[in-house]
Amino acid sequence: MSEDTVSVTGWGRTAPTAARLIRPRSYEEAVAAVRECGARGGIARGLGRAYGDAAQNAGGSVIDMTGLDRIHAIDADGGTVLCDAGVSLHRLMEVLLPLGWFVPVTPGTRQVTVGGAIGADIHGKNHHVSGSFSRHVLSFELLTADGEIHAVGRGTPLFDATAGGMGLTGVILTATMRLLPVETSYMAVDTERTTDLDDLMTRLTATDHRYRYSVAWIDLLARGAATGRAVLTRGDHAPRQALRKGTRAWRRPLSFRPRQLPAAPALVPDGLLGRTSVGLFNELWYRKAPRARSGELQRISAFFHPLDGVPHWNRIYGRGGLVQYQFVVGHGQEEALRRIVRRISGRRCPSFLAVLKRFGDADPGWLSFPVPGWTLALDIPAALPGLGAFLDELDEEVAAAGGRVYLAKDSRLRPDLLAAMYPRLADFRALRAELDPGGLFVSDLARRLGL
Repeated sequence: MSEDTVSVTGWGRTAPTAARLIRPRSYEEAVAAVRECGARGGIARGLGRAYGDAAQNAGGSVIDMTGLDRIHAIDADGGTVLCDAGVSLHRLMEVLLPLGWFVPVTPGTRQVTVGGAIGADIHGKNHHVSGSFSRHVLSFELLTADGEIHAVGRGTPLFDATAGGMGLTGVILTATMRLLPVETSYMAVDTERTTDLDDLMTRLTATDHRYRYSVAWIDLLARGAATGRAVLTRGDHAPRQALRKGTRAWRRPLSFRPRQLPAAPALVPDGLLGRTSVGLFNELWYRKAPRARSGELQRISAFFHPLDGVPHWNRIYGRGGLVQYQFVVGHGQEEALRRIVRRISGRRCPSFLAVLKRFGDADPGWLSFPVPGWTLALDIPAALPGLGAFLDELDEEVAAAGGRVYLAKDSRLRPDLLAAMYPRLADFRALRAELDPGGLFVSDLARRLGL
């Protein structure tokens, strides 16, 4: 086990804090790390893709779990896998796709660990069909503050507190999950342009049930009659028969070969992503999209994780970093969504990474983010003047509509809104107090929000 004092930050790079980084290489070392966290406690960390401060712990310990990365068993007939929590979704895809299996839920990056996927209860483009990640987890092993390792199964309070609990119930060591059978490593994709937000929501509501995966890139700089115009992309895993015979794809239908572009430069001038440049990008992106195209074959990596092909893409926002703002409002709150989109458009927030999706049924995690309805996520340069006050106003509107913000991406929510957004918060706090009375597991996020 190694340790160093380092600066730790989220993917948004907005609030780095110094912590003692501990790197266990075995379960025994993980137990020792928990027992030696010190007065400021500790928090588990995976690959650092939480945008905010969920995996930071100023002045305390951060337990880097990426050294625990073994795949223990694959049931190629039954479609399950048992692996360490430090295994990345990228590694699972490398191993599982050639066997005809895929991870059941993936977010916009495959560079997240299984433990992080459970702790944030991640969701993907298929939530309206498949729910969030925890729905497919059968059990996990959890190292708690007393140094004991517990086998945790579905349907228990500890499972529901940990799924979406942001690492505050303990350190996940292993997990067993169900997988999705696939015939190829390609996607059959339909793409279409929509004229405005109402057109987009109408199409999603009417036809989303036909697709396993669905997402819309939305132009948040468009105004007037074009407010909320979007490029809607939907698809499913391509069957073998969809591949052209004699091609490399036909000969190796389950190969996984993600493409890699040069890394983003270490220093990008602040202000590069201004309203003019982002507005030009959005216009070009919208215009180049087909009005309607069906059945296009795309690699899995291109469909799910296009930004993973650009290492350190978060640097393009300059030294100030970025704020990823994601919220959900329920069905019946479409007017609230329209108001928020109009406000963002009117504020001229320079966001070129903005996506709208529909959520299906919620899963039982007490702090799990998804609820049935509409979720909008956007990246904004953190240095944008007045951004904090503007997002505070949006938080209030989201809360008033019965919605919530995503804790795995948050870096600035006011704690007084948390209980309104997460009705099971009191249950979570009570179980955490019983399980960890000394408050050993703690993060900058937990301190900021009083979790």
